[in-house]
Amino acid sequence: MAEGKFIAYYRVSTKQQGRSRLGLDAQRKAVEDFLNGGNWQLVKEFTEVESGKRIDRPELEKAFQACRVYGAKLVIAKLDRLTRNAHFLLGLEKAGIDFVAADMPFINRLTAGILALVAEEEARMISKRTKKALVAAKRRGVKLGGDRGGQFTAKNRRLGTEALQARARARALDLAPLLEELEMAGFKTLRAVAAELQRRGIPTARGGDWSAAHVMRMKQCIEDAE
Repeated sequence: MAEGKFIAYYRVSTKQQGRSRLGLDAQRKAVEDFLNGGNWQLVKEFTEVESGKRIDRPELEKAFQACRVYGAKLVIAKLDRLTRNAHFLLGLEKAGIDFVAADMPFINRLTAGILALVAEEEARMISKRTKKALVAAKRRGVKLGGDRGGQFTAKNRRLGTEALQARARARALDLAPLLEELEMAGFKTLRAVAAELQRRGIPTARGGDWSAAHVMRMKQCIEDAE
């Protein structure tokens, strides 16, 4: 039984299919059947019209962005509508969102598990090779220096601050189209925008309530990024 917020993504292979809706209605029906029952909300829908062989999919990127903005899960009708190889599944991991395929509702967890095992094995092999290289270097008389104490240095603090700022910029850019949409719809004040974001159930970066100050910081991040 479906629960929570969802963003739907549909894909048809050619412009002719897009105009005729061939295959699109079937995908939409599959998603509707999957979401039938439960406490769910279909927030937005995105439709891609292009070849499955292409890597760049702008509508999929918009769907990713909407998932992050609304804290929603991506729902697709069939797994092959999203990808025929691991490239896009890895893209899902990097996008930081969860997804579900109506025809294989449990494949997301299985895929994530497989990817995690692969990544874990790769990390183990890299670590093993690194240790061997360090041992060999030490035998050759190479001095292995550096601070090994894990101290919280000024550099650590700077890098941490930069990472937080990067996350804030990324979140602001995700929200930029929505903030522009709200302004065009008549939400002119920071407080009005904050109230509407709260009403729509869009989470803040830290999951708290929206305030005028939050919106102001988002707008400032967007301006700085431009």
